[in-house]
Amino acid sequence: MKHTYYIQGMTCNGCRSHVEKTLSKIKGVLKATVNLEEEEATITMNKHIDVTELQKALASKYSISEKEDENIFGSVNVSNFETEEEKSKLQQLKPLLLILFYIAVTSVLLHYKNWSWNEAMLDFMGLFYIVFSFFKLLDLKGFSDSFRMYDPLAKRIPVYGWIYPFIETTLGLMFLMRFEINVALIITLIILGITTIGVTKALLDKKAIRCACLGTALKLPMTEATFIENVIMVVMAVLMLIN
Repeated sequence: MKHTYYIQGMTCNGCRSHVEKTLSKIKGVLKATVNLEEEEATITMNKHIDVTELQKALASKYSISEKEDENIFGSVNVSNFETEEEKSKLQQLKPLLLILFYIAVTSVLLHYKNWSWNEAMLDFMGLFYIVFSFFKLLDLKGFSDSFRMYDPLAKRIPVYGWIYPFIETTLGLMFLMRFEINVALIITLIILGITTIGVTKALLDKKAIRCACLGTALKLPMTEATFIENVIMVVMAVLMLIN
């Protein structure tokens, strides 16, 4: 019996080797092979082992979830599976969509008496950074580990993942206080541009990676919504610089 699992939290070959050895030692496991790049583990076992048992064997920094089963005795209705998966993603994204909605509504209400697109966009960007950095700071280490899985700069310079939430907080305050707006916009283009490249690559590779935009407090999947969220901020920054 062979099962394929998603493994999150691995950042180097040392992690891969550790996870592979740990899984191989579990009673009932015949063979475990871990792929760092694909974030997958293929486990051959002589009896069914629940994913919770596999998770207990691993260190807390690693997260394991089942991807698929190879079963010669049955088949899977692919269309139904995809429908359920899509529903699950939409349900998981609900917190993100609600937060974006509330930020947008607040930005509009702050200026409805004396409407200004520029002022509303500045407040949206400021509130966006403040709220999202708050969730990241709830579990800084967890965020850093997740962020490194797809952000190109954080992969090369791990400390960047640790300071990123503080960069967001600073940018949020700069927008809300209208302090050095052009500098804040340029930094926004740089950091979100880099992240968008990583998000795009993850989506194209169809990797099952946890989105770190709201830290680890809310478990969000990496989807097109994450890409759109970053693009919105980048487009706003470009429009503000042009104006």
